[in-house]
Amino acid sequence: MMKKILQIKSPEEMIALGQTIGKKLFPGAIITLNGDLGAGKTTFTKGIGQALNIKAVINSPTFTIMKVYQGDLTLFHIDAYRLDGVGSDFDLEEYFYQDGICVIEWAEIITDILPEERLDITISITGESTRQVIIETNNQEYQKLEGIL
Repeated sequence: MMKKILQIKSPEEMIALGQTIGKKLFPGAIITLNGDLGAGKTTFTKGIGQALNIKAVINSPTFTIMKVYQGDLTLFHIDAYRLDGVGSDFDLEEYFYQDGICVIEWAEIITDILPEERLDITISITGESTRQVIIETNNQEYQKLEGIL
């Protein structure tokens, strides 16, 4: 089990963390993002998008459930917030096994359908612009990221 705890001091640092991780991701990678509203989940995803050379503006897919962005790899940006209590009528599982990168905000709502092979990131608000980021995985493929964190 790999677990890393980081202190982030600004939105720019959150984007930089997303870029750092995004540059090392591989086709089929799944990242779950958990944290309160305003914690920085979408900001982190913007960094991944920059690492994947996505030119489109990345914003929260809360009302659409998922947005798909094209770059060096396809980014499937899912927001499960509105799925709480809805059931699994959205067939999200098919996107978990694509050759792109799957980033899932509010993943704790759909843990029952998530693959075990994933990188779990929890973001906690510690101040106006500061955050604590906990990165965890028990999958060997993701543990290769440990050296860059």
